[in-house]
This record gives sequence, structure tokens and C-alpha cells, in this order.
Amino acid sequence: MAATISGDKSCPEKFTAAADFVLSSYQQDFLWPVLVAAFLVAMAGNGLALYRFGSREQRPWNPAVVFSAQLAISNLLYALTLPPLAAYFYPPKNWRYGDMACRLERFLFTCNLLGGVIFITCISLNRYLGVVHPFFTRSHLRPKHAWAISATGWALAALLAAPMLSFSRLKRLQQGAGPCSTDRPEACIKCLGTADDHQLAAYKAYSLVLAGLGGGVPLLLSLVAYSALGWAVFRSHGMTAGEKLRVAVLVASGVVLYASSYMPYHITRVLNVDARQRWYTRCPGFANETQARGALELGPYLGFQVMRGLVPLAICIHPLLYMAVVPSLSCCRQNCPQCVGGHPEDKTPGQDLPLDNDNLRTPEPQASELSL
Repeated sequence: MAATISGDKSCPEKFTAAADFVLSSYQQDFLWPVLVAAFLVAMAGNGLALYRFGSREQRPWNPAVVFSAQLAISNLLYALTLPPLAAYFYPPKNWRYGDMACRLERFLFTCNLLGGVIFITCISLNRYLGVVHPFFTRSHLRPKHAWAISATGWALAALLAAPMLSFSRLKRLQQGAGPCSTDRPEACIKCLGTADDHQLAAYKAYSLVLAGLGGGVPLLLSLVAYSALGWAVFRSHGMTAGEKLRVAVLVASGVVLYASSYMPYHITRVLNVDARQRWYTRCPGFANETQARGALELGPYLGFQVMRGLVPLAICIHPLLYMAVVPSLSCCRQNCPQCVGGHPEDKTPGQDLPLDNDNLRTPEPQASELSL
């Protein structure tokens, strides 16, 4: 059916089919193998991390382990949404699993993407409290609080992702075009990852909300926590220059991972929706398919596709961050005897390592426990 724009004007099917042929070609050429590779690495890395949490960590888990385990679970669930997406992008681009599976896949993809952001933020804030405010952490932060925060994080992620159940749907570019094939892409069934033409304005508003609550706010909180943590390490007199450099590199890697993947993903999505809106506004006035293809703004679209590939790769790096959060996952544990011992209910990594205050001399933070 034709795409409704405004009033009684509509975008002819032949123009939308011509534009979709150009845009889908990029997804079919490079995106599906990236998703397959990310799925394999993410399942192996996060599965191993979760296994080691369950087999190596004493119960009850301390807050650092709770948040890291939630991040691993979120990454695993996110990775499970990648195979059907990769199969969808494999030529010819065609969704074979029905309308409900399309909506659920988009919902779970968004929910676990947001969940990963939320738990990365929880880990960074937990590091900040444990090192900069150790006595508060020792007195007030318990595993039960971490579990409650985690449950709230999951609920928030599900709430923010819920609109995808409405925006996502199946669409066939041309009815009665015959069987789907690489020669007949207009006959293939599309699972809309964004929204249909008449919902673009609402979807743009939703994308802005996600960019703020699921990108900007967590990034700001993480930057504040990392800055305070970095300042505490810089002021420490009990750490060598090499240890401080190691902590700085680990902290910076967390910032770079977040700032180079999640936030650009949200930004490029908004820019891509803007470009789509402009194209559909002009569509009824196109003279032919060549003009329709020439009017496409490929910059925002390609930027968004690149970020769709980079974000899954980011979850492959998360297991490396677990080793910096939980001492039992660190290869340096054997050289870190102060990291071992103590009951988890009474100790979280770093909370017994307060920093110097003007009128108080207390033990110095250790490099192996200060990252993220």
C-alpha cells in the first residue's frame, strides 16, 4: 500500500520500493556477518563470565558482582536477538517469523540494549561510592539493595522499550509482486525496526526520549563518577605512577566504550529518522525512480547502520570489564591478597579502601580494585 504523508498525498509504491532497494543493499552486504560474529563472541564471553560469577563468587554476592551479573545477563539476552536479525538481513532481506516475533524481537533488542547501559552506569556509580565514600558504602550498601536496584533497572528498561511493540510491524512494499527473491525485493516482507511512514513524527519523539534517558543521562552520571574516581586516584599517595596509569587506562576505556557506541547509536538514529521524514515529504513530487533514489540522504542512514554494527561489538568487550570489577575474574588476583577474604555481606570491592581526608589517615586504594 502507498505510504501516507499528509492530507490526501501519498508516496507511490514504486518510489518507496526503489529507495528501499538501495538502503537494504547496505544491510545485506555487511551488517549480517557482523551480527553473526558479535553473537558468537558475546555468547562465549558473557556466558563464561556469568558461569564464573556463579562458581567462584561467595554468596550472597556483593553489589559489584550483582551489577556485573545483571550486565552479563542483559548482554546474553541481547545477543540472542542477533541471529534472527542476521537471518533477516541475509539476502534477500525477508522476515519469515511472523508479526508477533517481529515485535518481540525489536522489543527485546531495545530492552536489553537499555539494560546494558543501565547496569554499566550502576557499576560505575558503585565504583565511585566504594572508593570515594567507603564508610557510607560499608554502612548502607548491602546486596539486597543491589538486587532491588537491579530489579528497578530491568523495569525501567522494559518500560522504555515498550513502545517498540507498537512501532514495529510487518510491511510488504508491493502487494501481489510474487515470491520474495533477490530479483524481487519489493515482494519481501519487512520487519520495521523503526516505524511506518505515518508514525515517523511519534517515533522521532520516542527516539529523543531514548537518547536522553537511555544515553545522555547515563553517560553524564558515568562521567561524573569516573571524574571523581580519577581525582581520588590522582590524589592518592599510596599508589605508584604505574598503578595510577593502569587505573586511568581502565577508566578511560569504559568512557570510550560508552561514548563511542551507545550515545552515537542514539544520535544517528534520530538523524536517520529526520532524513526519512524529509524524503517522504518530497516523495509525492518525484518524477521517477531515479529521482527518488537520488534524493536519499545516505549519510545519516549509513552512520546509523555503522552504529548498529558497533553496538553489538561493544557487548563483546564487556567481559573484559568484568575482570576489572570483580577480583576473582582478574588475572592479577594472585598478586592481590588484600582482595581476598571477608564476608560479601560486609565487604564490597573498594569499600574498605578509603582515601585520605584532611583530618583522617586511612588505607590507600589499590590499583587492582579501582577500575569501573
